[in-house]
Amino acid sequence: MHDSVEIKHARDGAINDTLSSADDRIVLSKWTPPREGIVPHIRLGNRWFNVLWVIPLGAAALVLLIALAQNLRELSTVQNFIRRYPGIAQNAPSVDTGFPWWLQLQHFLNMLFMMLIMRAGIQILADHPRLYWNRDCTPGTEWFRFQHPVPKDRIWTAKDDAVSLPGWLGIPGLRHTIGLARWWHFSVDLLWVLNGLVFYVMLFSTDQWLRLVPLTWDVFPNALSTAIQYASLNFPTESSWTRYNGLQQLSYFVTVFIAAPVSIATGLLQAPAISNRLGLLGTVLNRQVARSIHFISFTWFVFFILAHGIMVFITGLRENTNHMFAGVKSQHWVGFPLFLLALILVGLAWWAASPFTVKHARLVQKTGRLMVGWIKAVAEWWAPTAELRKSDISPHFWPNGTMPNSAEYERLLKGKFRDYRLRVGGLVETSREFSLADLKRMPKQKQITTHFCIQGWSGVAEWGGVRMSDILDAVKPFPEARYAVFYSLADGSDGGRYYDVHEMFNMRHRLTILAYEMNGHALSVLHGAPLRLRCENELGFKMVKWIEAIEFVREFSDLGAGQGGYNEDHEFYGYRMPI
Repeated sequence: MHDSVEIKHARDGAINDTLSSADDRIVLSKWTPPREGIVPHIRLGNRWFNVLWVIPLGAAALVLLIALAQNLRELSTVQNFIRRYPGIAQNAPSVDTGFPWWLQLQHFLNMLFMMLIMRAGIQILADHPRLYWNRDCTPGTEWFRFQHPVPKDRIWTAKDDAVSLPGWLGIPGLRHTIGLARWWHFSVDLLWVLNGLVFYVMLFSTDQWLRLVPLTWDVFPNALSTAIQYASLNFPTESSWTRYNGLQQLSYFVTVFIAAPVSIATGLLQAPAISNRLGLLGTVLNRQVARSIHFISFTWFVFFILAHGIMVFITGLRENTNHMFAGVKSQHWVGFPLFLLALILVGLAWWAASPFTVKHARLVQKTGRLMVGWIKAVAEWWAPTAELRKSDISPHFWPNGTMPNSAEYERLLKGKFRDYRLRVGGLVETSREFSLADLKRMPKQKQITTHFCIQGWSGVAEWGGVRMSDILDAVKPFPEARYAVFYSLADGSDGGRYYDVHEMFNMRHRLTILAYEMNGHALSVLHGAPLRLRCENELGFKMVKWIEAIEFVREFSDLGAGQGGYNEDHEFYGYRMPI
């Protein structure tokens, strides 16, 4: 074993002593102050429209639709059409097994999981409450937002842009709690996917798939017939015990076999480790396109759940609850108490999720890491390969992070970083200090890559700097050095030195560099001068800016609050964040 070489801070002693511990709860008095957003708006052309217009316009459209359908049903042509296509394709096979217990259980679990997934997803979106069809995230180019336009008279960081949510809607609703929301979202996603896989297996190993998968083109005219009958308020005869009508079958098919896989795929495409391995596909379906499609899929689920819930009540509450919650075809109310129990359980989970998260934030973080941390660990091994062209460079690159605010940094800045020294030590054969000039004399690598912020925005820039592998070759870390710790000249937002930890193998990826240039110019103070890390299979917060020192260590449990980085300590992120 080798003793760690102590890296000294210029004035304050060991850098480790400048790290701060953190509370295991969300302390409201110290958390990011709330900031209200606006009612969601959608841009059509050059004009923005309040989505609340959907309510009166939708009500008016519904009244007109009912009137239209009732008048259509008086036409002999439509009457003949409905007689020919009553709603259920006559040649469609029927299901003989009713609603078995496993289907009832999975229906309940899906209801519970979807509630948590959607609430956490809204919380994630609130951290960058804008959606784009372009990769650049240039303010003003978004097509959907629930935040005011970006101010033009001052620096507006991505963290400034985050908004608060009601605690009953988001999880936990507080502004900039994306770290905790992601643990909820990804952990429950995993349970939802596993439940879905079991559902697929059971579906196709029984005759239950016949209820959901159309086997005849007659499903389309029958769906139209069903829609006319529903809209006219003269409902078709229900036969859901054996067969769904055409409209039900199409809506379930889209939900189960299209919307669900699309949601999973577009969620994964937002990850740097995945997007940066997919070449052209990752370029065409870039992060912002994936976010937008993911959101559209989310709106489909919201619409389906609302429509499904309404139809359960108005088309026969007793029959429907008997089917899905008791698995019987009965004239009694045997399924209704179980339906109420399911609603109570989901309601309790809904009520408890936010206060539990605030009180037990570290537990949520550790549970999430236990459940999905292994997936992130596997993804880190995928070396990033995607590089873009100069024409892809973003016109706007969102700033973020707490700027350095020390006399030492001001001195370095006034001297144009001539006195800057990057100190590299710890478990290494040779501790080194590199001036900026020393780094620039080393082989230079340029790369045009996409930056993936945890908050959801992205941007493309050309970075120039020295390969991290060359730094490793210069100091020769010992075999027991498992992690590289990057210390910043800046403090974090809650006080204490900003730092972050990386796995050693991640430091040898071809596109992992210490950048001192951005888009052909010296790195600006706003974006990390004099030196910042670029590790292209990780989310942006791990790419420490204003780097002061690098230390190679065996463990990081004694650093800060022991979670692997400042945001990991204070904002409950994960130290492995390739997804």
